[in-house]
Amino acid sequence: MATLYPVAGMRIYIGPAMDLPDVDVVAGDFTSVVWTEIKNWTQLGAFGDAAALITTQLIDRKRDVKQKGTRNAGSMQNVFAVAASDAGQIALIAAEKTDLNYPFKIEGNDKPAVGAAPKNSLRYFIGLVTSAQEAGGAANTVQSLNSTVEINTNIVKVAASAT
Repeated sequence: MATLYPVAGMRIYIGPAMDLPDVDVVAGDFTSVVWTEIKNWTQLGAFGDAAALITTQLIDRKRDVKQKGTRNAGSMQNVFAVAASDAGQIALIAAEKTDLNYPFKIEGNDKPAVGAAPKNSLRYFIGLVTSAQEAGGAANTVQSLNSTVEINTNIVKVAASAT
């Protein structure tokens, strides 16, 4: 059976604004980014490509024929416990106030148990921060910061490694 890894322990980071490239991004596009961790992450949103559906109605066949169209990496909706002095939350809120794209890094909690220098898996992408809203809740909950990142690139996956 494959090893299962918890979401607990994962981390998310934001970098300074960057231009959106004309081609798919690769891990090397993120090597010079100075990352700031966004602290108090309580809910990891979904992300990853999905194809748009193209439907062609063929009269003579009385059939809809479906094809894949463009790819969309989604709208990642994350929740954080409010930490007003956290540099990452401050950067996220500032990013929402712009029309610029920002790089994001997600670090897994899945490094191998053995190896010379085990490393967690990484995910990289670029997107627009379209919301950064504070929310309340019931009396026995903490205030939260709800944020949506509209992902504008492919998701680069770097596997966990033993070195």
